[in-house]
Amino acid sequence: MRPEPLLSVRDLRIAFDGVEAVRGLSFDVRPREVLAVVGESGAGKSLTARALLGMLPPDATTSGTVRLLGETDLAAQRGRRIALVPQDALSALSPVHTVGDQLAAAVRSVTRVSRKEARARAVAALDRVGIPDAARKARAYPHEYSGGMRQRAVIAMATVNAPDVLVADEPTTALDEERREQVLSVLGEQREAVGAALVLVTHDLEVVGRHADRALVMYAGRLTELGPAKEVLGRPLAPYTAGLLASLPRYAPAGRRLPTLPGTPPAPGALPEGCAFAPRCPLAADACHHEEPEPQRLDERLVACHRQAEIPHPAVELFREEPHAAS
Repeated sequence: MRPEPLLSVRDLRIAFDGVEAVRGLSFDVRPREVLAVVGESGAGKSLTARALLGMLPPDATTSGTVRLLGETDLAAQRGRRIALVPQDALSALSPVHTVGDQLAAAVRSVTRVSRKEARARAVAALDRVGIPDAARKARAYPHEYSGGMRQRAVIAMATVNAPDVLVADEPTTALDEERREQVLSVLGEQREAVGAALVLVTHDLEVVGRHADRALVMYAGRLTELGPAKEVLGRPLAPYTAGLLASLPRYAPAGRRLPTLPGTPPAPGALPEGCAFAPRCPLAADACHHEEPEPQRLDERLVACHRQAEIPHPAVELFREEPHAAS
């Protein structure tokens, strides 16, 4: 029997000045799972992550529901039951307080403990993420940490109160491959240590394949495809997912140019009629240009595509170019 979701999102809509940037998004996050949220820039990934944390900007208007363990007051749960691993560790940490003081403040913000106990928990959290000589480094300021150590410190801050859900918004952007794997490894270890689920916002499909249990693919603020990560990446049922995969170097045979998705994503206020992806889709038919597809359940997957039954295997062939003749 499938466990009840920790986090339940139903018909989430986020708008600015009447223009919707997230449009009717629904999904669940299960206990201890890793759900990757992927898509191009402007898909609505980070806005969705902020909605989960109750951190949307004041000029945003929302409808729909986001429930964390049945509760809808997300801001009250932030730091206690749900926590953020930010993209930019340096800007997330205060430059005028030591790292240890900031972690101790995070502890005392949700738990009535002495300053000494909060400090001890802060040092233990830094030690768990692999900060060497944690007691001494707790007395250091963020600028005295290396970039990798700062990223570990914000993971320690997110996990210090053992939340039920972690939300990591592009935590490896601008990191080289070695540093990226180190950060993801630490994040995974800490998620396991506190028994948390993880919502991982990323544009990196290679990361999804290695670290996620399920993948939610977004385009123009809506769900395009949702299902087990290995199935979504192994046999996509939406042309947009296939286009993202086709742009990966490992799918480019010798003699063929690395393909890219044609065109660009539409602006939220300038969506085409019908399916938002239709102007870029090689399978688009008349219905695609006139009727927006609703997500349909196919076994363990949800797919929003009129032409999903027509997708070839491998689907990346939809976007491959013909070999170029030798010059």
